[in-house]
Amino acid sequence: MNQLTTTYSPWLIIPCLLLGLLYAALLYSKEAPWSTTLNRFLAFLRFVLVSALAFLLLEPMIKQVINDYEKPIAVLAVDNSQSLALVNSPEKLKKALQFMQQAANKLEQQGFEVQFRTLSNKAAPVKNLDSVQFNVSSTNLQSLFNAIQNSFENRNLGLVILLSDGIYNQGSSPLYLNYKSPVYTLGIGDTLPQNDISIRAVYHNKIASLGNQFPIVADIAHSGFEGKEVIVSVSQGNKTLGSKRVVLAKEGSLQQVEFLITAAQKGVQRYELQVIPLEGEFTRQNNFRQVYVDVIDNQDKILILASSPHPDIKAIRSALEKSPNYQIHLFIPNVMPNESLKRNEKYDLVIFHQLPNANAATTNLVKELLAKQIPAWFIVGIQTYLPSLNALNLGVNIAASGYQTDKVTPVVNAQFDKFLISDENKSAIAKYPPVVVPFGTFKLSPTAVPMLMQRVGTLLTDKPLLVFADQEEQKIAFLLGEGIWQWRLQEFARGGEQATFDEMISKIVQYLTARRDKRKFRVNVGSNEYFTGETVEFETEVYNEIYEKIYGQTIQLEITSEKGSKRTYTYVNSAEDFRYRISGLEQGIYSFKASTMLQGKTETAEGQFAIKELQTEALSTRADFNLLRQLARQSGGLFYPFESAEQLLEKLSTLEATALIHTSEETRQVIFLKWLCFLLLLLAATEWFMRKYKGAY
Repeated sequence: MNQLTTTYSPWLIIPCLLLGLLYAALLYSKEAPWSTTLNRFLAFLRFVLVSALAFLLLEPMIKQVINDYEKPIAVLAVDNSQSLALVNSPEKLKKALQFMQQAANKLEQQGFEVQFRTLSNKAAPVKNLDSVQFNVSSTNLQSLFNAIQNSFENRNLGLVILLSDGIYNQGSSPLYLNYKSPVYTLGIGDTLPQNDISIRAVYHNKIASLGNQFPIVADIAHSGFEGKEVIVSVSQGNKTLGSKRVVLAKEGSLQQVEFLITAAQKGVQRYELQVIPLEGEFTRQNNFRQVYVDVIDNQDKILILASSPHPDIKAIRSALEKSPNYQIHLFIPNVMPNESLKRNEKYDLVIFHQLPNANAATTNLVKELLAKQIPAWFIVGIQTYLPSLNALNLGVNIAASGYQTDKVTPVVNAQFDKFLISDENKSAIAKYPPVVVPFGTFKLSPTAVPMLMQRVGTLLTDKPLLVFADQEEQKIAFLLGEGIWQWRLQEFARGGEQATFDEMISKIVQYLTARRDKRKFRVNVGSNEYFTGETVEFETEVYNEIYEKIYGQTIQLEITSEKGSKRTYTYVNSAEDFRYRISGLEQGIYSFKASTMLQGKTETAEGQFAIKELQTEALSTRADFNLLRQLARQSGGLFYPFESAEQLLEKLSTLEATALIHTSEETRQVIFLKWLCFLLLLLAATEWFMRKYKGAY
């Protein structure tokens, strides 16, 4: 639809026509050397040309209404996890994929645009179903549907067809999602229970101290073997560390078997739990589980020195006690006996809660501990005696207005770079409730770096809330407020866990307790544990004599498996990407050694990591058609067992492909239309040529 408008009154079009008529009349009213018909034709050309040029002076515009028709999209999703291959024959799975192709052809005939998705290609379409392999080691149906909805947000998603056994072992239930288009589910698999014994779950410490004992607990489940006796064992390499006989209880129950293991060797250790298989088991793949424990030979000792009991102390202590890397000691003067403070103990960090206070003896104790160059974390509260704190000259000076306080909420400083804080955690921190801070001005030393800033209401101030003010040989942190126990409490109330708070406290303590690493060449893995199929990332740092990062260094990386096989890689570190990635490593424990030449000298870095096998698909192979049925009903679709797949084809034949109309308006000035310029030029050229041809000017 086109609409012609002008910036001036439309009545001015009449003068434009009169001007063209007058011009043509004056030019062609005299007797001409050509016929009357030609004279009238030339007069008409001049009339149209002059009127059009005059009309263009009115700045005419064309408003165009454009309708774009978007075809509906049908997504055919295939659950290509290992659980389907364990239960269904290759011929049946091939037939299922052929049916999905038939359904795609039917939908294309109906006018749909069809795309295929799988668990291994959640966000990108699969071009050919013949290449689909049922080898994905875990099933996350929630992630699959989230990827589909994100890919087609604001698009005309007509329907989704899911081929699955209804089993998921990662993420939450797909029933919790909101669906904007119907989901038709096609159930494949066996809904009858199989005779089987499995290690359903294993609980263990990720880190253990050298020489200490730690538990490994296995949950044993079974189907069809009630009253039978099995042997459960734990071993390391070829050595059996322990075994127990278990009489299986009634079907559906979980039985826990616990082993106490002594951490005898330093480094990443692998332990294997096994249920000796019985005759008649459906599969033996779930009779084995492997766990990896990082055995360390030291723990950081942390002293919490407080002026009085406070819930902040409990919150910090609870966050730190989750890790076996820390030994926590608490001392509150005038509340606890003096012998509970071990003055000769070598602490790795002291947390001063609302200290120094007005008590001179306590202030002297603070000075005594600081003199030992121990890293310190000061938490300021209403009991903190600010003049004494300022007198320590540790990089933060607080000029308070009497005893006035303010309530502020935290915001992560965008310039903070001492350690990484994820965007998700930044968002969670910004939602924390307010804490109480001294009302006044805060002066930081040039080397002090704030991690959290104060926000009053919706106003972000330039006042710090959490600051790192490192001295030459001592790391110092300041939390300039009290009440962070509410942060942990609110986070639990919101989501049932305190992951963000605990991670923040842990990273603060990790930074403060980390020894100053003066090595000029460092290579570390992003994690100590990876699953098979995941990419291992090596983070590389190279420094010059004044500890500035340098790039362009050639790195030799050698990775050795526990069996002794070696792989060698060569890469160059760069400012754009300081990570080197390796994939395709099999299950096992690996050690690595990296080297580079720096000023004619070979620098080396070493470490360990483990590749764990993900065995979740073998834990449950009984198809859950009830979940697929609920999913279809909740989204407005229908459920069909694979044996009734033809009924789904009949249903697809009745679906109407309703296109989505996108309407947009576009306004353009007529003078910029190229075809109009050529038309006017053609009119002028035609008139000129005819006049010249007839011998006139």
